[in-house]
This record gives sequence, structure tokens and C-alpha cells, in this order.
Amino acid sequence: MKLFQKIKDFITPDFTSLKLRLFLSLLAMAIIILPTIAIIIMNSYEKHMMQGIKNELSAYSYSILAVAEVDNGKLIMPLALADNQFNVMESGLYAFITNVDNHLWRSQSLLTVNLPPKLPAQLVNLDSGEQSFSSLELDKIQGFIFSYAVSFFDGINDVPVTVHIVKNKEVLLTLIDEFNHQLWIGLGGLMSIILLMQIVWLIWTLKPLSRLQKDIQAIEQGKTDKLTSAYPKELAQLTRQLNQLLLTEKKQRQRYRNALSDLAHSLKTPLAVLQAQDNKSFAEEEQLLRINAIINHQLTRAQSAGHSAWHLGISISPQVKKLLNALHKIYQTKAINTQVNVEDNITFKGDEADFIELLGNLLDNAFKAANSHIFLSISLLNNSLVICVEDDGKGFKQAQIKQVLERGIRGDTYQDGHGVGLAIVRDLVESYQGTFDISYSQKLTGAKCTLHFSGY
Repeated sequence: MKLFQKIKDFITPDFTSLKLRLFLSLLAMAIIILPTIAIIIMNSYEKHMMQGIKNELSAYSYSILAVAEVDNGKLIMPLALADNQFNVMESGLYAFITNVDNHLWRSQSLLTVNLPPKLPAQLVNLDSGEQSFSSLELDKIQGFIFSYAVSFFDGINDVPVTVHIVKNKEVLLTLIDEFNHQLWIGLGGLMSIILLMQIVWLIWTLKPLSRLQKDIQAIEQGKTDKLTSAYPKELAQLTRQLNQLLLTEKKQRQRYRNALSDLAHSLKTPLAVLQAQDNKSFAEEEQLLRINAIINHQLTRAQSAGHSAWHLGISISPQVKKLLNALHKIYQTKAINTQVNVEDNITFKGDEADFIELLGNLLDNAFKAANSHIFLSISLLNNSLVICVEDDGKGFKQAQIKQVLERGIRGDTYQDGHGVGLAIVRDLVESYQGTFDISYSQKLTGAKCTLHFSGY
């Protein structure tokens, strides 16, 4: 059952698949080569049988000429021939002798068959010693005819005659049809066996590529941090380089986290000194607090990101549950009803802190703006991760949508409700080469925020 499932997966229509391309190439070769071989064999067999018929009829002509005599210019033949087929009517084997103008003799097998008054010129206009082999219809009998011209000497004159041997085609055509039928059946079975063997061979040959694909998927899902399988030497260098790239990227993130951490800690001391001074204005105090919050926020992000990498995927469902539990507690007085549709075993190919910030900001804005209902949908569509958050609030004004999607506009310049934190979402989505769309919710008649991330 596993083999048949692998074969089914192997020939699944996907023209970007290397396996399918190899299979189609193999199928094209089988369709072209095997029928060509069959045609060559059939032609060879037919030529061989025709040559055999010709040799057979030639031998019969010699046997008839051996018993023929000429006396005073007249042909004398025995009443019966040695081969009994010439003595039985409609036996399928016939003989007759002609000169230029007349039919001189016919075998008893031809007594009920009407000979044509005139034979084709190529059968009668033969020089002595010449022979001809072709097809001829005698009184609705399709046959092969062998003609051999000789000259008898009766002591005074040469008497030219032509002996004609006719054999019914029906037996030969039946043999050829049976041979062709058996040949096509045999080649069809051989083609099926060859294709099955080649598919199994290709599956076995390309198995390292399938294993590499599964290992990379495991890395994307966060199950491992490097390629661990044994690969053939053609792929060994590639996998070593990939592992080296993964290790280098991990070390660079660690250095990035350490550098940000050191920078944040080095700024905290002078910032604390500034905050401890007296006689600061309210605006100065507010800006110092804001600088401190920014440092703490970026430090937290750097520390979180340092433990993961671009290739490590995170499971989405647990993060959604945590965010919704926290937001329901924060906005428990609003009694928001949330409808969630998240596909099973779906992952986000990115940093956990980034995902929480993306979805957290969208849900937080939805909770602020919603009257009573929020709909969250996360699914895979056309190899893309689609995150959609809808609410039944007032929605966005067109000017607000333009501001949110326009690069360089600060998130804290928006009105309360929708908009706060959406600039952060916009920038994070762009960093993952995704798209951020804001529109009207047909389902809840409020705002609809949609994120698309390709490559899934």
C-alpha cells in the first residue's frame, strides 16, 4: 500500500516537480521507442514470411517444370502432380502455364476457378530465366503469384513458357495478424513492467531529495536546527554548507542580541542620571520615560529573537489561545464574543515575539473598536499564510487607511481605537515580505485587517 501511495504521489500533476518531469520523459521514451521496435519487428516478420512464401512458390515452380515436356511445340503435363494440393480443387495452392497468347495448362485445383483472359504484362512479358513475385486476384481469391519464364527446346524450335504458382493469402494474413496481436500484448505488458520498474527506481534514486525536503520542513517547523540525515556524496557538500549557513546565522543573531543588550544597558545608566535630576519640565520627563520604554521594548525583542531564527517555525494555535485569554481579561467589561477559525498544525515561519506583536496589535485594536463580536481566521491559501481579523465596530475611514498603509506615518498619531500599533504591524509585515490590507468586513460590518505571508 505504501508503494502504491508513493507511486500516486510520484505522478501527481505538478509540472514544477522534478519527479514528474523525469516520469514524463520516461513515458515519452517508452511511447516512442517501444512502438517503433514493434513496427520494426512486424515489418521484419512480414518480409521474412513473404520471402518464405516466395521461396516456397519458387520450389513448386521447379517441381512442375521438372515433369513438363514439349513435343512438336506442344506442352505435355502429367494428369496428376506429386504435390496433392495441386490435385484438389480450391486447395489454396494453384498452378498454370502460359505462353505469350494462351493458357497452355492449369492444375486440377484451378478447375473451378476462372482465370482472367489476360494476365498483367509484368507476368507474361518475362524473358527466359526471369521471375516475378507479386499479388494477384483470381476469381475473388486474393493470392500471391510467382511467375518463372523458361524456354524448352523440342529439337527444332525454342518454346517459351511461363509457369505461374498461386498461393492463397488468407493463411499468411491470419498468421501475421496473430503475430502482431501477440506482439502488441507482449510489448504492452513489457511497457507496464518497465514503467513500474522505472518509477520504483526513480523513487529510490530521488529518495535523498525527499528526505532533504522533509528535513528542511522539520527545520522550518522548529523541530530541529540542522540537517542530520546521511546524504549521498552529490548532496553532502550542499547539506554541509546549509548546516554551516544555519550555524552562522544563529551565531550572528546571538551577537546581535548581545550587542543590543550591551547598548541598552550602557544607555540605562546615563538615562537614570538624567531622570534623577530635579527641575525637569513635564515634556522632558515624558520624553525620558518614552526613551526608557523604547529601550526596554527593543531589548526585550532582541532577547526574544536571539533564541530563534528565520527558519524556525512556531505553532500558531497556542499563541492564539494565550493572546485571547489575556485580552478577554483586559476587556472583560465589554463581553466580547470571539469566533476563532485556526487550521490545525499550522505554523508561522518567523520569530515568536514578532508573531505575538503582529497578532496582538491586530486583536488589541479589534477589542478596542468592537461592539460585541470579533472574528479571527488563520489558514493556508495558495501556499500563503492568511491572517484575518474582523470586528463589528465603526471600521476605518478612508483617510485612516491611507495613513496606516503609508510608510513613515507614526502609529501614535492615529485616533484612539483602530490604528494604534498598526504602524508596527505594517513594518513587521514588510520585514517578512508580506502584505497588509485593511478593508470593510462584509461578515461583521466593521473593519477587516488581512495579512498575507507567502512561501508556505
